[in-house]
Amino acid sequence: MGRPDLNRRQLLAAAGGLAVAGSFGFAALGTGADALASNARTRVRYWNLFSGGDGSNMIAMLDAFRKEYPDIAVKDSTLQWGNPFYTKLAMAAAGNRAPELGVMHVGRVAGFSPGRLLDPWDVALLAKYGVRQEDFNPALWSRGVIDGKLYALPLDIHVQLCFYRKDVLKKADLLDDDGRMIPVTSTDEWFDVLKKAKQVQKKGLQTIGLWTNDQNFQWWFFVAFYTQLGGEWFNDARTEVLFDADKATQVLEFLRQHVTDGYVIPGAPTGEQFVNGAPFTWEGNWSVPVFSGAKLDYGATPLPPVFGKQATHAESHAFVLPHQAGRGGATNEAAHELAAYVVQHAQQWAAGGHIPAYTPTLSTPEYQKLTPQNEYVSAMDHQATEPKVWFAGSTGVLAQDLGPVVVSSTTGSAKPAAVARTMKNRLTKLLASKNPMDGRTAAQGGAVA
Repeated sequence: MGRPDLNRRQLLAAAGGLAVAGSFGFAALGTGADALASNARTRVRYWNLFSGGDGSNMIAMLDAFRKEYPDIAVKDSTLQWGNPFYTKLAMAAAGNRAPELGVMHVGRVAGFSPGRLLDPWDVALLAKYGVRQEDFNPALWSRGVIDGKLYALPLDIHVQLCFYRKDVLKKADLLDDDGRMIPVTSTDEWFDVLKKAKQVQKKGLQTIGLWTNDQNFQWWFFVAFYTQLGGEWFNDARTEVLFDADKATQVLEFLRQHVTDGYVIPGAPTGEQFVNGAPFTWEGNWSVPVFSGAKLDYGATPLPPVFGKQATHAESHAFVLPHQAGRGGATNEAAHELAAYVVQHAQQWAAGGHIPAYTPTLSTPEYQKLTPQNEYVSAMDHQATEPKVWFAGSTGVLAQDLGPVVVSSTTGSAKPAAVARTMKNRLTKLLASKNPMDGRTAAQGGAVA
């Protein structure tokens, strides 16, 4: 690409700091047979970051593929979630030791030096295996497009949700005729709902779990409500900060009010309190298996549109092609075939709470019977996402820089208006900073759909 190769120090600094170097000893747990010892015609080495229930669901999908396509040997490795995963993936791509297939959060793709550390998908080859652009939400598909090329093939979106206890809300007369939470369209209506729920809830529990001390959740909630207000981040050229401090202050004051009005117990275990009877909790959709496993009578909706416009924070797991010198041939085609298969057979993935990205899945009777998934599937159409810049995405620099100051406002150690000004100043510095992966600013990165 005409730029100097990345060295080890640059990669470590870019993906999360030199401290993660010591994590390279973590285990890569694979379930597939070693391709070199098999009789398959080709192989696919596949790195992912899925553990727990997600890991089990992914393994089930891979095993189904192996059974249907025994001539392709899949060697899957599960690596440590977060920056250690991205560091290892970057170093493997830079050192020509990358697997044929990987997984990333779509928000991280723009910063992963597409064209150097990631190879673009062959959309004609994907179409050969049944995956086409028209089968995806347009906004979601475009998030994986950089400089006109597809670098991320979406598997799902995962969103922040408002979980509610139907047994508690029924006592407070907060359910509609279909047994779902009544609609909320303003901050006043929302706090009125919380007031009524608090009057009938168990003593000693908070009314809503809000992850007040967690920088990631507080940042995700901020993104959702700032988007509801129509807040902008940067201009299209990524040369000017358009962040609206007044709108940000509105959001920060809204989050803070949950604490000052006594609906939140700061630091309380959110999921545990919900299981024990708290009326509400805001959690990611990955909590669905936990709450369903606890046999709760509950529902889940996208975050309430308290500022008038529907928008709930969303990220996406997506398949990527880590850079390989001379990528092509049978292994590359097999990577396309495997990714296309998993994307199209995501009913198993939906059991973990994620919304499948492949829209034909959403119209199947099997998916429409899933509860509460069928209640929040509409989130696909109003995703609140971070800006498409190199420093955004799950566990990215943006969340690390701005998440803690949102926490300081919610918990009361700083004033919302002052925090909003701090956020704008930090955004200004980030916009001017260079991506350690390739030494380019957001304006120079070409991250244009």
